[in-house]
Parts: sequence; structure tokens; C-alpha cells
Amino acid sequence: MNKKLLFFVSLVLIGLLHRAQEAPVKALVGGTLIDGYGSDPIQNSVIIIQGERILAVGNQDNTPVPNNAEVISTEGMSVLPGLWDMHVHTMINGHADYDYWDKTYPPLFEDVIMPASAHQLLMAGVTSARDLGAPLEASIAVRDAINSGKIPGATLYVSGPFIQHKPYPGTEDFRWGVDGPEDGKRKIQKLAKAGVDVIKLIDQDQMTMAELKAVVDEAHKYNLKVVAHGHRPEEIRRGLQVGVDCFEHTGLSSAPAYPEDVMEMIRERTAQMNLGPLFWCPTVEGLYNYKYVRDNPEKLDNDSWHLGLPDSVVTDIRNSIKHPDQLPYFQLTPIRKPTLRTKIRQLMDAGVVLLVGTDSGIPMKFHSQSTWNELDVWVNEFGIDPMYAIRAATYWPALWMGVSDDVGTITPGKYADIIAVNGDVLRYISLLQDVDMVIKRGTRYK
Repeated sequence: MNKKLLFFVSLVLIGLLHRAQEAPVKALVGGTLIDGYGSDPIQNSVIIIQGERILAVGNQDNTPVPNNAEVISTEGMSVLPGLWDMHVHTMINGHADYDYWDKTYPPLFEDVIMPASAHQLLMAGVTSARDLGAPLEASIAVRDAINSGKIPGATLYVSGPFIQHKPYPGTEDFRWGVDGPEDGKRKIQKLAKAGVDVIKLIDQDQMTMAELKAVVDEAHKYNLKVVAHGHRPEEIRRGLQVGVDCFEHTGLSSAPAYPEDVMEMIRERTAQMNLGPLFWCPTVEGLYNYKYVRDNPEKLDNDSWHLGLPDSVVTDIRNSIKHPDQLPYFQLTPIRKPTLRTKIRQLMDAGVVLLVGTDSGIPMKFHSQSTWNELDVWVNEFGIDPMYAIRAATYWPALWMGVSDDVGTITPGKYADIIAVNGDVLRYISLLQDVDMVIKRGTRYK
């Protein structure tokens, strides 16, 4: 029996080796490589890809190109890991009326809306994304369809429904309320059993501390990290007390800065090196760029956000944003905008590690545009170093999600999630608005 088993295993290994040898080989040659680690870019780079994974990385002096490789020139291009967007909502796509959208489009979420959003992200150079808030079954189905290759799209890491004190009326399919600690545990157990990748917690300042602690502890019991809103000071205080793993947003308040007691708690947390970094996903561009979009609405005519959507849905979205100056969602934005730069600086000075995320899908913010706009605001408006910003959209997200052995940097052995853009992206970060090449798991999509 052992001999037969050994013979069978040998045949399987020989078959796998043979298929690996037959896997197509690509060579990206000549570009300036920003590998995600933060060191100086590699000039005249060579990246050898075999099948789904990266085989070798170097330059034209030390890395020969295999004779059987398909050579793809990246001369004059910046080459970097596929981007991550750590805060997207694939169930929405820029429509201005949430109540109407939530009542009208749930039947299309799984088969139309969410796949279109994921495809738009991919074509914008976003090869991985954290999808924070959508119906559970649809989230799992779309994620798995992408992972199995049935549909194109960014690799999604999904939370399923929001966890909060009480769902808003009519949103119970993607917002789950918590009624006591035991109910909180049951909700987390259901999400874990379904196979979510992360837990999304909001309005935690409206929950009891017992409920909140039960939710976070139960999530950690199942090795699920918890992201939590940081709009209000009390949300941050409570989140820090129970050990959430990442905060979202820089706050919808018009207060000029975070209160000093909150900053003291943040500094105390970042000083505890045994806990690892404190991560924060500020999602600033939707608020910061509103005034510009309002006054220059031709940006909304870019048809990249139409991809995968029926004409009827495109028309509906377009009609909802016909008057950007009249949208209730943004009426307080002009007085909130000046606070964003201050809060970002407070967080960075306190030692927080920022992650690029956008809240993509909120009114007038499309999955095909949001990520590069976030990077542009960080670098050109807030003065953040371009390399820091790129690592916040590549290296750190992969590490946070626990998948850095496979993605996040351009390294031999990892998946070939790679993008390229003509020009020097470290000098002109806005070049990312028009990504010229998108490769995901070795397959070229653009």
C-alpha cells in the first residue's frame, strides 16, 4: 500500500512540475521598479513572471531574460505592485441617494453592481481591495467568483454586513444590530462560519462596552481583524480600549483637531511595540475634493465608471448627481475640509501607520477614480512623501491583511500583481489616473 501511495504521489509531483515548466513566461524589461519596500527604485529593471508568480527580479545587467519569454517593454515607465484600496463599497457606485439605491438595486448587487465595481477597480490598477459593508451572501459569492477566475476584478477581502448597535430602517440585509453581548458573539460566529475576511464595526460609541468587547474579542477568537469607524472621539476612545485593529476615516466633525485626550490614548497605543503598529485608513479624498468636483463637474463625465453597468443604471446615477452643489451629503464639507490636513498630521506625528482607502462608491466617487485621487491628495495637498503613499497602498495593506507572503511587493515567489504607468510616478503621483498596464496573478488585463 505504501509503495502504491508513493508511486501515486510521484506521478502527481511529476505532473505539477511539468505544468510549471509549461507555464507561460513573461519578462517586463526596462522600467523603473518601485518594489514596495521603500528603498531606491531599480533602474532598467527586469521582472520575470512564470504563470501566476514572479520568478526573478533584477536589472538588465544581472537578470537574463529566458529565451521563451514574452518580452514586454516597460521603458520609460514606473513599475510598481498592484495597488490596494483598503476601504471600498462595491455595492454602491457613486449614486447620490442612498435610500433610493438601497431600495432599488439589491436584486442587482451580486450579479451586476458588485462585479462591475470590482472590475472597475482592477482596470484602475487596484488589484486588491477591502470591501467593507455589503450583504453577506453576495459578498462571499462575488469574492469567490473573482478568486476562481470566473469574473475579472480586484481580489476582494470582504466584511459582509456592518456590525452596529441598531441598523438603519430598510438596511437590515447589510447592517446587523447587536442586542447584548451574547447576540454580538452570535453575529460574529455567523460571519466567521460564512467565511468573511474581516469584521466591520461602526457607531461603536452607541453600543455598551460589554457588547463592544464581546464583538471584538469574539472576532479575534476566530482570527478576524476588526476595523472600526473613527468619525467621533468616543468611537476612537472605545475602539482603543477594546483593541480594534484599524480605524476608518478622519472624522465627519468640523472640530479643528482630535481632542488631546484622544491623541494621548493614540500615542500610548503606538508606544506599545509588542502590539504592532496602529493602522488608520483616513479616506480623505471624497471630502477634500468635493468643492473641486462641484465646481468642475466635467470630471463626472469620464465614462470609466460605466464599465459593467447597464445603461439604465448609468443614467440613474448620472441623474442623481446632476446638481453636485445641491447634494445633502456634502453640505457641511466646506467647513470640514480644513480639518483633514490637521488630523492627518496629528496621526502621523503620533506614529500611526496610514493605509490608502477611499470610501469608494459614495456619492460622485467612482471605483475607477477614487484610489488615485486619494494618493494625489496625500502627496500634492498634504505633502506626504510619495514613497510613503505608495507603500500605504501596497506593502502595508498586504501586511495588515496577513497576505504579505503572496502580494504587496514585487518579490520572487509572490503573485505577479503588477502595474505600470508611463512617466515618473514618484514625481507625478497623478499619473496613476491613467494606469497603462495591469497584471494580476500573471494575467495581463490592460
